[in-house]
Amino acid sequence: MHNEFTAIIERDGKWYIAYSPEVPGANGQGRTKVAARKSLAEAIELILEDRRKDALRGLPSTAIRETVTVG
Repeated sequence: MHNEFTAIIERDGKWYIAYSPEVPGANGQGRTKVAARKSLAEAIELILEDRRKDALRGLPSTAIRETVTVG
C-alpha cells in the first residue's frame, strides 16, 4: 500500500521529533531528521494496520469488502 502523509519535524535539543497531522497519535523521534522521519513512517504503518484490523473485526459475512484507491 502506498500513501503519502505530511511529516512535521522539529528539533528538540539533540533530538528530532516528528508527527503527522493526518494520523493522530503517530509520532517519531531520532538523533537525525532521517531517523525521526523513518520512526514516524513506522508508527504510521503500525497505526493504520491496527485500525484496519479493528475496522474488519465483527463484520457480517454478507459484507462486501473491496479496495478503493485515492489520488
